[in-house]
Amino acid sequence: MLNKRMLMLSAATAICALSLGFVMQPDSAPSGGGAYEEEHLAELTPETPGELDLSLTNISLTSALPQLEGPSKPVSPSIASRAEVQLGCEMAAEAVALPGAMVSLQITAPCLRDERVTIHHQGMMFTETLDGLGALDLQVPALARTAVFIVDARSRDSAEAEGSGAVSGGALAVVDVPDLDQVDRVVLQWRGNSGFEVHAREFGANYNEEGHLWREAPDHGLGQVLMLGDPDQLSPRLVETYSFLRNGETPAGEIEISVEAQVTEINCGREISAQSLRLTAGRIISRDLVLEMPDCSATGDFLVLNNLVENLKIAAK
Repeated sequence: MLNKRMLMLSAATAICALSLGFVMQPDSAPSGGGAYEEEHLAELTPETPGELDLSLTNISLTSALPQLEGPSKPVSPSIASRAEVQLGCEMAAEAVALPGAMVSLQITAPCLRDERVTIHHQGMMFTETLDGLGALDLQVPALARTAVFIVDARSRDSAEAEGSGAVSGGALAVVDVPDLDQVDRVVLQWRGNSGFEVHAREFGANYNEEGHLWREAPDHGLGQVLMLGDPDQLSPRLVETYSFLRNGETPAGEIEISVEAQVTEINCGREISAQSLRLTAGRIISRDLVLEMPDCSATGDFLVLNNLVENLKIAAK
């Protein structure tokens, strides 16, 4: 067992939600993923989790400068040079399918060096930071056969702080993922430092044994845990995923999935929220969780939510 005290809770109080479509939501939305806007939610009972059949059509990203009439006064060299730089600031994204229903996502934006970007995919949303060259290369678990990735570079927080227009831009990448039906996948997403963790115990494994996978042992079994998002950002959107690839050698049995939340000095006595997405048989089941954390006397304890995500049942081949 893990060397920590655990408070066993049932996630039966989890609030289930049905997302009515894919929504690009601003960073000012509440914690969690893309299904938090009330106008896009239909509340369900905990016994009937929402099933998301998400599709995207006629997507377009536009970026244009306003039409300007000839200036009555000469334009200063500094203004002219900045305008010339902006005209060349195009963001590009490319997606390539990898084995295991993974996607290699490459983003380039030379004029947005070290900037924050938000990546959207089938209700999953996380924030990353471009490097010093304005580039980002990462692997993302796919949640749809036709995988659409939207990269949003709008910096709303900095715009509000400085009272100026936000740095805006975006890119779209689409790729076919042929082996999606062979993968069971669980996603947990939240915003800020809420202390959430995904734990998978494969085929009867106990804590700290081979087959117990989590962020500190992401590949100690047949599946894999992957973390997405930059935790060093201000109020980041973060994601943890567990993926299990079924093949001819897959054993039959059950994979126990639990979500843990550590009580910390940051979240104690506060309400925290998260969202789970479960991909199974090509469909996404979504559940929202709102959890009241214990007071700060419980700092260091863990809340274990065993029912937020259903266990994965692997059938014999």
